[in-house]
Parts: sequence; structure tokens; C-alpha cells
Amino acid sequence: MEKMLNTLEQRVLGALIEKEMTTPDYYPLTLNALTLACNQKSNRYPVVSYTDSQVLEGFDRLRRLGFAMPASAESGRVPKYRHCLVEELHLEPEQVAILCELLLRGPQTAGELRTRAERMHPFADLAAVASTLDELSNRQPSLVTQMARQPGQKECRYHHLFGKPPGESQGETAVAVFPAEERIAELERKITLLEQELQLLKEKLKKLLV
Repeated sequence: MEKMLNTLEQRVLGALIEKEMTTPDYYPLTLNALTLACNQKSNRYPVVSYTDSQVLEGFDRLRRLGFAMPASAESGRVPKYRHCLVEELHLEPEQVAILCELLLRGPQTAGELRTRAERMHPFADLAAVASTLDELSNRQPSLVTQMARQPGQKECRYHHLFGKPPGESQGETAVAVFPAEERIAELERKITLLEQELQLLKEKLKKLLV
């Protein structure tokens, strides 16, 4: 893809697509709704904490690339925002659903994509997912690529080509961060597990000394 997106722009685009397909009555989105969609904790990886200004920055570049535009609104109404991916790339609903999941959650297997895309477009079986992935991969330019199988994994994962795979520099500052409450919750979970393991060790040692 010539139009490479950073992680912020990928999240904004994915959130717009998802909300159009899952909650069409509330689409196009206000800025507040779009920010909440980007930062929601379900079906997102990683969970981020973008501000309104960051979301607007991402949307503005998507607009310049032809992937998004402000929705027409009556005078005095709150501005709303929509994506233009279908018009720009002439995609089918099943292709849009797959791309949306990849934009929101990163590399995934065909099985994971089938399960997670179900709410946007039902796939009859894994063969249907594989067929859609092949269509996206064989386009000119390609929109999806199959990644090398990682050690210990049985299935290959797929990644969209709107941006570089995870781990590769995208020439941007890290604006996508885990919220403080998420980090605290993860630390508390680890502490609880360590306390449980310590208690088990104490009980085993006590039995050995009896």
C-alpha cells in the first residue's frame, strides 16, 4: 500500500468501520463517540487512551488520504465523521469486516478472524474466510499478507498492509498507551498470583517439615 497509516490512524479508521457495521443507527460518529470507540476495551489490541485532539489529528490525515471525510450536517448540528474506505477501494462487506478486525486487533489467524468478524459479517466456514483473505492478498496493490508462522504456533497469522507489522518502526511517537487503570489492574493481578503461589509453597514446606 502506498498510503501507509500509523497506529493512531489505523485505530481511527477501524473504529469508524466497526461502528458503521455494528451500530448503523449511531453512525456517522461525533468526535466524542469516535474517541470512545477508539479507546474502548473490548475487541481492541492494544487498549489505548487517545485524547480528542489526537483522534482529530488521525482523522485529518485519513481525510487527506481519501479514507475518511466529515459527514454533511445541518447548520448548528454537532460535526460528525465517517470513513470512505469502501468508496476508495471498492470493497465487499466481507472484505471490509476482515480489514476492520485486522486494523483493530493486529495480526490474527483465519479462525480468530472468523469469530471476531461474526458481528459484522457472518462467514459460513474457515474456507470462506480463507477465500476473502486470498482476494485481499491478490489485489493490486495487496491489502493483506500472510505472516511467517511463529515457533510453537500451528496456524499462520494475517496482517493488513495499511501499516507495518508490529515491532517495526513506523516513524511516530508512542501516542497509544495503556491507561493507568489498565496497568494497575495488571500489576494487581500479578501480585495476587504471586501471593497464591507463595501460599502454596508455604503449605508444601509445612507438610515436609511435619
